[in-house]
Amino acid sequence: QVELVESGGGSVQAGGSLRLSCTASGYTELMAWFRQAPGNEREGVAAIDSQGGTAYTNSVGGRFTISKDNAKTTLYLQMNSLKPEDNAMYSCAAARRLSPGGYLLPNSFPYWGQGTQVIVSS
Repeated sequence: QVELVESGGGSVQAGGSLRLSCTASGYTELMAWFRQAPGNEREGVAAIDSQGGTAYTNSVGGRFTISKDNAKTTLYLQMNSLKPEDNAMYSCAAARRLSPGGYLLPNSFPYWGQGTQVIVSS
């Protein structure tokens, strides 16, 4: 079992920045950030594997950066140039093994955090 605890959400004006953090209680092979806005499906935002390989959804490319600390237990999402369409509940997800389902698909992740809200005002 892996427990995940997120922090760092909040409110910001469009064009601003936020950094999300997620601390894992144990080893993970793959970690990712997902988001879900009201009325929308859960969307994979960014993922990083144990070798440092990353994947991003097209809408955040060049604005968001996913990273992990050297101990590989804390995941970060640096979000710059935030837009109102980035408004969502952001959740951290983790897996202890890679899945053929892909880095940005919810079914690849058995462990989930509670989520942290990001609000971007125009």
